[in-house]
Amino acid sequence: MGSRRTYEVTPSAARLTRSLRDVGYDFPAAVADLVDNSVSAGANHIQVIVEFDGADSRVLIADDGTGMSENALVEALRFGSRRSYRENDLGRYGLGLKTASLSQGRSVTVVTRRAASADRVFVRELDLDLVEERDEWLVVAPRQTPETDRARDLLGNAPGTVVLWRSLDRVLPEKRPDGGWARRRLDSYARRTADHLAVVFHRFLERLPDGRHVTISVNGEKVQPWNPFAPGEEHRRELPAQQFEVTTGDRTGVARLQRFVLPTRPQFSSQEEFDRLSGPLNWNRQQGLYVYRADRLVQWGGWAGIRGIDEHTKLARASLDFDTSLDPAFNINVSKMRVSVPPQLRQLITASINELCLAANVAYRRSSSHGNLPLHLGARQSSSASSADLALAGLALKSAAMQAGHYEALESILAIVRRDAPSIASALDPAV
Repeated sequence: MGSRRTYEVTPSAARLTRSLRDVGYDFPAAVADLVDNSVSAGANHIQVIVEFDGADSRVLIADDGTGMSENALVEALRFGSRRSYRENDLGRYGLGLKTASLSQGRSVTVVTRRAASADRVFVRELDLDLVEERDEWLVVAPRQTPETDRARDLLGNAPGTVVLWRSLDRVLPEKRPDGGWARRRLDSYARRTADHLAVVFHRFLERLPDGRHVTISVNGEKVQPWNPFAPGEEHRRELPAQQFEVTTGDRTGVARLQRFVLPTRPQFSSQEEFDRLSGPLNWNRQQGLYVYRADRLVQWGGWAGIRGIDEHTKLARASLDFDTSLDPAFNINVSKMRVSVPPQLRQLITASINELCLAANVAYRRSSSHGNLPLHLGARQSSSASSADLALAGLALKSAAMQAGHYEALESILAIVRRDAPSIASALDPAV
């Protein structure tokens, strides 16, 4: 086969960087992407600082991780960096540092030190104004400014990295960036960021199984983890955990499913805890699958197309874990905020999710109908039992049959009841 003529087509730096600013980050998600880098660098302490100073407002993300060499720093500021990722690194595409930072401002400066014994600190900057002016992919060693001095101070004398965002054109209003409304907006972003980090990194904030523990602060206040599964609540119910094999190309990985029914309001340890566990989206929209990639929460809320959100199943929450080897199967996006549950896995977990929702439905209806008292079925129950009791009994039977592995047998029995005693069947099975 003869050789073909080839052409090198270098994209316009100005136009491409402009486009990459709109890959889907909001402010909290952009900060979270940089926290990913800090976690991957082995940081134990991460500071997020949002400082209002009118048009000169800035954001700093500082960590005590391993830091970078000069070459590694320049490579980190390359779009689509050539670095290789270790298994279960939180990075993915080699775009996060740049796209997350520039989605909020026009300038990102990185200050880093590799070793405590080395006095040398490396500082490099990616500035959109310069890129657009030259239409070239340029990284520069910036002039010393009070802001870069501030970043150096945060670095101290230890290894670590500080990322500085300036020219926050996507954060501050174009008109009156020094006004009261601009200040309130930046304060609001800081609060939302703390809430977002509390959810996304709750496992790191609590302590991972390997003993690793990370602390994160936003404007000096320590972020407290928000665990959606209420591990400290006595009346939380956990269904058996399950594992499923997922194949993508020539690789096979394992996805892990854990299922929980949270307590009803009267069963919670306090009203404050019930309100706190309702979460940022409130109870109905917080039900569903919580998808984790390498222990980092990526997506939550809803049932990934398996079923719809329902008031009666609002106590049901499930975690779905996968490691980075399954990234292609889950089709994770650049901002690490969305995944697609693979069709083969969705089919495998459907019965398990329906079982969980049946259990949550039973708990909800039991609380509503009986004030959280046990459901009594037996000889002493009146023959004139309410339709609510019968409906609850039907749900309990379906849940028990699923857990025992005899759901198909129960469906066959109910089919006969529907044929021979349709009124009883209708009372037993009105909503499932």
